[in-house]
Amino acid sequence: MLSRIKHLLIGPPLSIHQVVDQRLDKIRALAAFSPDALSSIAYANQEIYLGLVVAGSAGLSLSLPIGIAITTLLVIVALSYFQTIQGYPSGGGSYVVARENLGTLAGLVAAAALLIGYLLTAAVSLTASVAAIASAFPALWPYRVALALLLLLVITLANLRGLRETGTLMAIPVYLFLFTYLPMLAYGVMRVLIEGPGLLISSAPPATEPLTVFLVLNAFSAGCTALTGIEAISNGVPAFRPPEARNAGKTLAVMAVLMSVLFVGSIGLTQLLAIIAGPEETILSALARRLLGGGPAYLLIQAGTMLILAVAANTSFAGFPRLAALLAADGFLPRQLTSLGDRLVFANGVSLLAVATGVLIVVFGGDTHALIPLFAVGVFLAFTVSQAGMVVHWWRERGQTTSAGQTTSAGQTTSGGQTTSGGQGWWLKAVLNGIGALATGATVLIIGASKFVEGAWITILLIPGLVVLFLRIRAHYHEAAEQLSLTGTALVLDPSPSPRVVIPISGVHRGIVDAVSFARSISRDVTVVHVELEPGTGERIRERWEHWWPDVPLVVLPSPYRSLVGPLLDFLDETDLEHDDGQLATVILPEFVPARWWHGLLHNQTAWLLRAALLYRRRQLGFQRAIISVPHHLQR
Repeated sequence: MLSRIKHLLIGPPLSIHQVVDQRLDKIRALAAFSPDALSSIAYANQEIYLGLVVAGSAGLSLSLPIGIAITTLLVIVALSYFQTIQGYPSGGGSYVVARENLGTLAGLVAAAALLIGYLLTAAVSLTASVAAIASAFPALWPYRVALALLLLLVITLANLRGLRETGTLMAIPVYLFLFTYLPMLAYGVMRVLIEGPGLLISSAPPATEPLTVFLVLNAFSAGCTALTGIEAISNGVPAFRPPEARNAGKTLAVMAVLMSVLFVGSIGLTQLLAIIAGPEETILSALARRLLGGGPAYLLIQAGTMLILAVAANTSFAGFPRLAALLAADGFLPRQLTSLGDRLVFANGVSLLAVATGVLIVVFGGDTHALIPLFAVGVFLAFTVSQAGMVVHWWRERGQTTSAGQTTSAGQTTSGGQTTSGGQGWWLKAVLNGIGALATGATVLIIGASKFVEGAWITILLIPGLVVLFLRIRAHYHEAAEQLSLTGTALVLDPSPSPRVVIPISGVHRGIVDAVSFARSISRDVTVVHVELEPGTGERIRERWEHWWPDVPLVVLPSPYRSLVGPLLDFLDETDLEHDDGQLATVILPEFVPARWWHGLLHNQTAWLLRAALLYRRRQLGFQRAIISVPHHLQR
């Protein structure tokens, strides 16, 4: 039954040979990887507006200059990541670039920053999508947490179904947003050209704070959230159809152009038309209402904004599991994150991100404004480390030549012994990446300083904490591999002596027959143990036992404090000390298995409890204890 439900929700399993068929063309890839980058104008514009409106018309008049500065930064970062794609066509983005060129520690810093960024991006996108629709229907404001969690569930199930189906599903809201928003911006530009700009001094609320450099920097740092998601394509190059790097580069270029037009166009119109948002309304909702009124066109814009913000979380679901899988493959995260699920996606990574995002939404009450300060620091730190790594990459690649047909580490094939891109023009590429590193590094400092008190300190503390966790996980794997190695300490390969067997039973019934028979087949020293939780039950058990197996000894252990595990462990310790025969008693656990999955909920799971207690108990007297389960399957 559970299997049928699973197949209904996420689809039947796919063969590993179908992995190529699950790759994305440029149309689906733009839909899968760009929603966060395209939709970030919604919360970035909102944060700039909220940061400047406290300074009245003087503050709001700086919206467009700040928007142009952020767009310039966007172009620099996009060019830098375009080069990352060409240099690292196998994907991996900031983590792989930093690890290979700046060292493991720098790579882990980038990875920690990106993982936090992906997590917060998912939470911010979903809460912002609810805010967009609640602006049109204010009655929904009290239910924003529940609505955000519902959208999270839909996005999670879509991603568990696989890359191709996710790209197809995401295409609807992405292209709906583009085909409604771009015409609205064009119409707004025509309105400005015909009617002329509005006057902020007459529409803006009175200033409550003075216009200071710190206030402007605070608004700039908040608006830099518009760049989140731009690195997702460089992380997900393997998800593209061949030629992967070329298709990924073209998709990144289109995405960067669309981001620039949407961001500058929307923030420019809000300033030129002197738009002021009302209470419980976003600035983009106010812009759409001003241009289109409150009719169907406005509702369509708000629906498109809500949908793309909701699916913007998909950028995180596309990037987080892949990055987690890379870290896990290198031993810095649990190995389970490297496993492909039934639908050829990293299902464990998807599930982990979904749970963590849900926790964030609940903890922060679905408030986008409260989440914003946390994640820009991590994203721009990853940008900075990645671009610095690319500078080192191009420096190492300078002057390299290859023989005909060889492929360089930059992923480019040469012929006739030509100089590769690492040699010819390497300095220009290094300069571009260097400018990107300096620009994003300066932005990290600005964001960290201006948003520190508002919540950036949490991210600043979390990043080194995650790096320590990564290193501890890898140290564990190294220690485990060392202890499991067949080399080193001398091994004892002689067969073990005939075991002493102890069988814990709760009663005398068919469920223990196979266990007793198996025990007697491997040993002549078998003891059955019953822990008496209620006085008097032990004697009744003994009478029935002696009727069926009079030649097998039964020991009744009283338990005045009604503990099942403690008396059994004490008995095992005592009998092992008493025999002192170079081994620990083997424990055979009879276990009946219900016919239906839900029947298991009606039983105590005593065998599971005993097995866990025995399995995770440290070795005693220098030996390991064997634990054997013997199942008895119920028919109905």
